[in-house]
Amino acid sequence: MKNNLKKILSVLCTVLFFIGCSEDFLVEEPQGAIVNADQLSEAIDLNPDLGEATVTGIYATMFTTETGGTTSQQDFGQKGYDIYLDMLSGDMALTLSSFGWYRARITELQGPVDFTQQENYQPWRYYYRIVNLANLVIESVGGNDANPEDPSIRGILGQALAMRAHSYFYLTLFFINDVEASWTSPTLPIYDVPGLVGKPKSTTEEVYQLMESDLNKAINLLEDFNRTAKTQVDQSVAQTMLAYVLASRRDRWSDVVTLTAAALANTSATPMVADFAIPGQTPVTNTDDIRGGFNDVGASGWMWGVDINADIGLGLVSWWGQIDAFSFSYAGFGDNKAMDIGLYESMAADDIRREQYLIDPDATNHLQPYFKFYDSDRVFRGSSQIVKADYIYMRVEELILLNAEALAKSGQEPEARTALEGFVETRLTSGDASYIAGLSGQALIDEIYKQTRLELWGEGKSYLALKRNRASVTRGANHLSFVGVTMPHDDERLTFEIPQQAIQDNNFINDQN
Repeated sequence: MKNNLKKILSVLCTVLFFIGCSEDFLVEEPQGAIVNADQLSEAIDLNPDLGEATVTGIYATMFTTETGGTTSQQDFGQKGYDIYLDMLSGDMALTLSSFGWYRARITELQGPVDFTQQENYQPWRYYYRIVNLANLVIESVGGNDANPEDPSIRGILGQALAMRAHSYFYLTLFFINDVEASWTSPTLPIYDVPGLVGKPKSTTEEVYQLMESDLNKAINLLEDFNRTAKTQVDQSVAQTMLAYVLASRRDRWSDVVTLTAAALANTSATPMVADFAIPGQTPVTNTDDIRGGFNDVGASGWMWGVDINADIGLGLVSWWGQIDAFSFSYAGFGDNKAMDIGLYESMAADDIRREQYLIDPDATNHLQPYFKFYDSDRVFRGSSQIVKADYIYMRVEELILLNAEALAKSGQEPEARTALEGFVETRLTSGDASYIAGLSGQALIDEIYKQTRLELWGEGKSYLALKRNRASVTRGANHLSFVGVTMPHDDERLTFEIPQQAIQDNNFINDQN
């Protein structure tokens, strides 16, 4: 990423301008635009490196502030929406609110039921922005049905297709209340060529057909792609994306088993360790340890992430600015995000992951992730610039747990127990996870779900698991609102509305449902 910075900045100043900078994001051609798909195609023919740089521009959008179309300090790309989802899942509790971010419209669930609120607008604007950028790249290298021979072009097309599908998947998470219930209902407009001229909603089934097609093509195109940085989507990441898409359908579990097994075979990532020799709640310098800060894209378990450096210029308006007390952050000055206390207390007494959180029941920072997420300098309320803490998007433990879940739900319970026990024993100081051998049916599925939530807390994956499992969430005593209230996965308050701006800009959408 450091070596590609000049390309990123150039792309953001030119290609990203294709989306337009005005509040109206449903435009076919930007005013004064420098490129369109034909111009980009010609430029790539002259300079193949431009194709790679354009894909890099898509990745840059994932960590760029205000890509959700607002100046909100919650608007900073993919990790911002991970926070939204973690809070909606109930696993991330807002335990102290001195500045008000996330409180009323996310944790008090006012935003999801009011289509005029910008919290609805931000993810809609952001993900369709990436869709349009991906469409520009796809069109410039031959279009949706292209099958280029040039290895570099195959890599470019494969990445763009994967990122388009990834964006549509997150749109389904945010804006479709329940996939099965809405399968044949119009839910989201589909754009598969550059330009966001208003279109009618397609059915959920049609959105899923596009995602599956895109990702199958991407997996094929990326077979021989050797990425140069973890910022890029490679074949194993694309396979994991497709596994998540199919798992969210809840009816393709055998396919999810196959995909997760293939991704595990393809990835070079290895599970992060738990060094039981380190005393409890001691800062860890080994970034491969699960208490090592989750701040280094080079960590063994990370499959997909971005190297944040000084040139990128992130500060308070960032994921770290909202979560990490060891940077100059909201989390350090009174907007505390912590693990739901009920979830924490569900951990075994010898679970090493207990040590990822500050334990002080009498303090407002109780259960903040002091020992899971922290700037590598680890200075309390330290640097205002994020330079030694990277962004994680995916790690191999997700695959291990999703594979176990798919095995259990496809009727392969012995294999599921073996996979789960082998994983859980690495998180217990006793190394004894033999209790799993006695689990079956719903009890086994529930244990996999719990281990997924414990392992991936704060990484934006709890909401996905909530939906997949048709689960209900009951907020623990350390939340500021809805304490003790149980909400099912399809509660209207847990899904956003199509934003007012999108309805005004698109004559084919006449309601927010």
